[in-house]
Amino acid sequence: MRHNKSFNHLGRTASHRKAMLSNMASSLIMHKSISTTLAKAKALRPYVEKLITKAKEDNMHNRRIVFSYLQSKYSTKEIFGVVAEKVATRPGGYTRILKTGNRLGDNAEMCMMELVDFNEFYQKETTKKTTAKRTRRGAAAKAKDAPKAESKVEDTTTTDETTEAENTETTE
Repeated sequence: MRHNKSFNHLGRTASHRKAMLSNMASSLIMHKSISTTLAKAKALRPYVEKLITKAKEDNMHNRRIVFSYLQSKYSTKEIFGVVAEKVATRPGGYTRILKTGNRLGDNAEMCMMELVDFNEFYQKETTKKTTAKRTRRGAAAKAKDAPKAESKVEDTTTTDETTEAENTETTE
């Protein structure tokens, strides 16, 4: 019985699983998006998110811990540089798993795993137009002002007509 066995062993030995997760985490950090099976992505998610959380605080101890997991100085430099800057304000949930269908050969569930802040398609646009909230009261006030403006226009036309009439009378 497998009571309280909390993580998926993925059908591999411990050393193989550790190496595979390390390589997949390095690929995800370097490329910001990878394509893999759903089971591997679900196993990789907590592995990577713990590393990114460590990378948010840049000190020698955290760098050595992250390097011990990734075994790649380029990935470590990338996670403490570019990735940590983008996710500095995010309180977790750094990865997204998108299901892409089943693989042709063995019908395994495939997915695309990506870092959330690095996908431009899902990010909200920062240049939003700020429109004033319209209320009934504001519209009614504008409607009251509108007849006054029209009456001013009518007054100027009547004064123009009266001056023209006076000019024609004086010329006759």
